[in-house]
Amino acid sequence: MALDNPLTNGSATLAAKDNSRQTLDHLPLDPGTRELLERLQAQGIDQTDLSSHLPKRLAAVLVLLYSHAGVLRVLLSTRSKLLRSHPGQTALPGGRVDEGDKDAIETAFREANEEVGLPFPSSLSTSDSASLDASKTTAPDIHTLCTLSPHLSQWGIVVTPVIAYLSSPSAHEFLQSSLTANPDEVDRIFTHPLEAVLDPQIVAKEAEDGLVVLAERGTEDWPYEEEFYSTADRLYPDLGNTVYRMHRFRSTASPIKGLTAEILIRVASIAFDRPPTPPIEQYAPDQIRGFAEMRDLMDKFGRIR
Repeated sequence: MALDNPLTNGSATLAAKDNSRQTLDHLPLDPGTRELLERLQAQGIDQTDLSSHLPKRLAAVLVLLYSHAGVLRVLLSTRSKLLRSHPGQTALPGGRVDEGDKDAIETAFREANEEVGLPFPSSLSTSDSASLDASKTTAPDIHTLCTLSPHLSQWGIVVTPVIAYLSSPSAHEFLQSSLTANPDEVDRIFTHPLEAVLDPQIVAKEAEDGLVVLAERGTEDWPYEEEFYSTADRLYPDLGNTVYRMHRFRSTASPIKGLTAEILIRVASIAFDRPPTPPIEQYAPDQIRGFAEMRDLMDKFGRIR
């Protein structure tokens, strides 16, 4: 497809073993890309204990990165408008934990396979898993780098980001030829330069150079007045008037916003070792930032059960 330019043993812990990561030493990476990926890999496998959460409240998303023309890009999709939750919105591949999933890594790759047909990494043994289809194809060029501490959605879903890298020298072409949108879940598949969530002028330059065609302004894919980036601070009365900063980034498809934007800003800030470029300010004044603090707040107001 062309790119638009519950748990085993009764445990509710989505943490994977630290040996789930793969070394980058043997990969023929340029020095700049290697440095970016090593910063992410240094995050390790998050060990946050999620055993107090109901399995139905646990989810994982896959942040699949690859290098194209010297630019680190991330795989995204537009959710089907037929879905009950978040129809038509940009998403990272991922979803709720299934009963047979061993960890967040397995959840993320299983969902990516179901949604867009991404092959499983060869390191993920489908024969040892209750939830992975052993008949599915695998790819040796997909490498798990790390998992990050969870994010909480406004609905109280605990989302663990899984970061991986596609090392194929023709990664862009591989994705174009290999991925197929599941029409029940996905309308479009596209990619975005990771650093553009720190500096939207990067995607503006791609458009100026004719490398991509951005979503048309004034349409549902970019209904905001600003040209490339829009933001708004929202109060949530049912959470004690806590404030949340909503980021929105223009793309070649649907806007990148909400939890997806929040996760990507975090991943990009780690990889590029810098905060977003003004006018982007990652957090609103007095916004709760940590997972534990947000979990306590949502529990106080009955949003986590």
